[in-house]
Amino acid sequence: MTNTDAARERSRSRLVVRTEPVDELAPLIPRADPRHPLLWMRRGEGIVGLGETLRIETSGVDRVDDAAAVWTELAADADVDDRVGLPGTGLVAFGAFAFADDSASTSVLVVPELVLGRRDGRAWVTRIALAEDASDDEPGAPSEAVAAASDLLAIPEPAPRRRIPRVAFEPGAVPPERYEAAVAEAVGRIDGGELAKVVLARELVGELHEEDGLRATIHRLAEDYPDTWVFAVDGLIGASPETLVRVDHGTVSARVLAGTSARGAGEASDRERATALTESAKDRAEHALAVASAVKRLEPHTARLDASPEPFTLQLPNLWHLATDLKGTLGDGSTALDLVRAVHPTAAVAGTPRRVALDVLAELEGFDRGRYAGPVGWVDGDGDGEWAIALRCAQVEADGTVRAYAGCGIVHDSVPADELAETVMKFRPIVEAFGG
Repeated sequence: MTNTDAARERSRSRLVVRTEPVDELAPLIPRADPRHPLLWMRRGEGIVGLGETLRIETSGVDRVDDAAAVWTELAADADVDDRVGLPGTGLVAFGAFAFADDSASTSVLVVPELVLGRRDGRAWVTRIALAEDASDDEPGAPSEAVAAASDLLAIPEPAPRRRIPRVAFEPGAVPPERYEAAVAEAVGRIDGGELAKVVLARELVGELHEEDGLRATIHRLAEDYPDTWVFAVDGLIGASPETLVRVDHGTVSARVLAGTSARGAGEASDRERATALTESAKDRAEHALAVASAVKRLEPHTARLDASPEPFTLQLPNLWHLATDLKGTLGDGSTALDLVRAVHPTAAVAGTPRRVALDVLAELEGFDRGRYAGPVGWVDGDGDGEWAIALRCAQVEADGTVRAYAGCGIVHDSVPADELAETVMKFRPIVEAFGG
């Protein structure tokens, strides 16, 4: 029996879900599980999951479709009592999907036992349980299983802040000199007309000591990068500035990032760097490819789709990015997972043309990305949700190995040494969050 089949087998028992308002849950991060955190937040608002009612694991080319099919079955049969009605309330699963079709890493949707949430000044708690006898409840009557679920887990008190883990990172499968050689090879292929852009990544590897938890790492990311999506799903920890897709009651939005510059040392230098980025022909061309890719993938699912008229500069503590926001109205009833499947992988993390870029990436990169640059986020019982591209991140494995990732978009005038330096800048958030 496959993992997907096992999840379907468990889905025959209805999920019972109860969401209730509470007075206050701030702060959220200190309530997360230090060993197995489930978290999605930005600017101090979001959701934290505790425990695990069930998980849906998939792999291969149909990993998103398979997960979506099981999730749809679970959601359709769930007994939900949602007394708050905000994004992130009711039935929720946290998810992370592998980047590549042939990745050895599994993709996962995790349904927690307890969800704590804050949004727009309101706070709530959701309890989720499997109920074998839920189908015997009378229609419209309060489910006994829902009532029982309310007692599964108590709301945890915030834990004291601990020290940041001290992880010493070293180059992984591809050392710096090999990365530069791969970039040079990619530029040659681009100049030869094989493709227009390819994104090449590299990894760093370290070890998390057994006594170290992950809350302090997440806290550091949230403090230093408050405008990013800070996430923790099944050992994948990070702070992504790039919204893959957000679906909320028929509206869809996304944020495309491509084109990067380091911040300046002072105010005048910083302004000069931002201006130079907006005027850079290389970065604007790279950005235009990424925007065109996102629009091409989203447009068939929308009745209307608008883009920022010009790219704007997105300021992060260590970088400037060129950014474009997309916003529209769904036209075909697609869910968040439907759109995740449609838009992943974007040109911002793969290249263009997509199929050619993926083949070149697989040949030149030299390692399995796992869930790096894959979709990460959450989905609710109505199919709405928020998904980012897993960037500025690391995967913490069961044996304590930590793999951090960073990549760059390679175009015809990319310089290998400059691209290597850009990966160093992009590694900074996650390396510092792990005490490096």
